[in-house]
Amino acid sequence: MSDVYAARRTRLRERCHAAGSQSAVISRPANVRYLAGAAPHGSVLLLGRREDLLVCPGPLDDRPGEARPDESLRPHLLAGPGGGDPAVAAADLAAAQDADALAVEEHHLTVARHRAIASVAPHLRLTDLGSSVEQLRVVKDEEEISCLRIGAEIADQALGELLESILVGRTERHLALELERRLVDHGADGPAFPTSVATGPNSGRRGHRPTDRRVEEGDFLSVCLGATYRGYRCEIGRTFVIGTSPADWQIELYDLVFAAQRAGRESLVPGAACRDVDRAARQVLDSAGYAEGLQPLTGHGVGLEIAEDPQLAPSAMGKLDACVPVTVEPGVHLPGRGGVRIDDTLVVRPEADGGPELLTITTKELLAL
Repeated sequence: MSDVYAARRTRLRERCHAAGSQSAVISRPANVRYLAGAAPHGSVLLLGRREDLLVCPGPLDDRPGEARPDESLRPHLLAGPGGGDPAVAAADLAAAQDADALAVEEHHLTVARHRAIASVAPHLRLTDLGSSVEQLRVVKDEEEISCLRIGAEIADQALGELLESILVGRTERHLALELERRLVDHGADGPAFPTSVATGPNSGRRGHRPTDRRVEEGDFLSVCLGATYRGYRCEIGRTFVIGTSPADWQIELYDLVFAAQRAGRESLVPGAACRDVDRAARQVLDSAGYAEGLQPLTGHGVGLEIAEDPQLAPSAMGKLDACVPVTVEPGVHLPGRGGVRIDDTLVVRPEADGGPELLTITTKELLAL
């Protein structure tokens, strides 16, 4: 993997040089991990004129299972109590390598930290790296997709086991905690985000935080969870009915959201405009009279973070590339009654390769549990 990380740093360096900076300090943890293989707590990455350094506030964590930095990258450990600010130290090291311009991630740095960097190396011209690393992260290589695929398998397995257990009478909070335990039991680093379990009138709400409400017969139960595997995060969401055959309104609403989700999935082709994927799913719900209260986006990219570019939203710019993993997750929530969310993680693939690759394979049939 050393060659992979070195190649990523080379691509970023080329962008920096094109923008007039010989060096860069990367401070956003997900970006550090992408370029260095690991992001020890508080660390930053210096792309230097003569040498790249992983600047850390203390010793590297050598516990089993912890990600290790790229072996070709030399760690620079800060000495003394507290170690100091690695970003400030990195700017000083850049100046020592005779850089005259330094790109920084202004969207991640605080004003105070930016001022400290400027003060320690006053002869360095500071420029904004912008979202250069995030842009490099959008298209995944097959190793990254493999990690997402394994994470999806873990999430599918945890959800499938929960559905085989007795659910009536248990609280949303209890079910969410059990799902997160099962994720770890099956090999995940941990949950990709706080697990959402929503029942009855809470069902279908995006980002619902579990409560002490207990599952009742006839409820919609919507679940959204994800696994992190080797740092990569996937997402799955499903909706079920508890205990009895679904009511007519539940079948109608479920079929509508399923149709919207299918329209979004089928739009995932290389070259498709991100806003067109959102439109394909959204217009199914709009035409049925649910324009009001729809969530602001239909999906988003996933990877080292659970919400990455691209955004599948009405105002989104840009087009999809092959090997970009995204979620498609339309939903409808009816206040006081509940609702439906269906959420998959897929990888954009050309038609010649079989079209979009579905990573989360738990059935989307409306089951009565």
